[in-house]
Amino acid sequence: IPDVISEIQDNIVMVTGAGGSIGSEICRQLIRFKPRHIILVDHSENNLFLIEQELVNKFQFFKSIPIVASIKDKEVMKAVFREHKPSVLFHAAAYKHVPLMQLNPEAAINNNFIGTKILANLAIDFNTKRFVMLSTDKAVKPKNVMGLSKLLAEKYLQSLARKKDTRFMIVRFGNVLGSHGSVVPIFKEQILSGGPVRVTHPNMKRYFMTIPESAQLVIQASV
Repeated sequence: IPDVISEIQDNIVMVTGAGGSIGSEICRQLIRFKPRHIILVDHSENNLFLIEQELVNKFQFFKSIPIVASIKDKEVMKAVFREHKPSVLFHAAAYKHVPLMQLNPEAAINNNFIGTKILANLAIDFNTKRFVMLSTDKAVKPKNVMGLSKLLAEKYLQSLARKKDTRFMIVRFGNVLGSHGSVVPIFKEQILSGGPVRVTHPNMKRYFMTIPESAQLVIQASV
C-alpha cells in the first residue's frame, strides 16, 4: 500500500470507463489515496453523472473532473491529456459483450483496440508514468472478436513497453460478480422469470471475483 500511496497521492489520475461497474469502483477506492484530481472519462453521460454525484455526496470528494467523451475521439482525448496531464491512467473503457461484439466486429476493434492505441500513444506523448489496461481472460487464445480485440490491444501495449518511459501494465479478469451484463445477474433474471438457465456451453469454465477485488487488483497492478 505505501507504494500505491506514493503513486496516487497528490497526483492526477485518469479513469476511462469511469461510469462502468469496475471503473466506478476504481474511483471509489482511489479516493482513499488522496489524488489531486480524478479525471472521469466515459461516453455514457448518465453513468458519469451517477459516479460523480456519488463521489461528491457519499464520499465528500470534490476533486473529480467528469468528461463525457469517447476514447476513440483522438482530438478530444489529446485535449484532455494536454489540459490535465495525468500521471496514472486506469483504462477500463471497453465493449465487453461477446455475442454483441460478434455481430459488431468493427465496433469491437475500433473501441477496444484503436481506442486503446490512441490512449497509449497520448500517454507517451504527455509523459503519463503508468498505464494500467483492464483486459479479459477471453484474450487467451481468442475464440471471438471481443477477445481478439483485447489481445490486439495487449500486444500493442507490450510492443510500446520495450522502448518508452511510460510503464504499461495489463490485468486480465474473468467474470466479475455483479458487474453490468455479467453472467450472474443474467442467470438470476432467468431464474426469476421461471427458467431455463441458459449456459453458453456445458463445458464452459467460469472464474469469478467481486467488483471490489477486481478494483483492488487493478490499483495494486499500477505499482
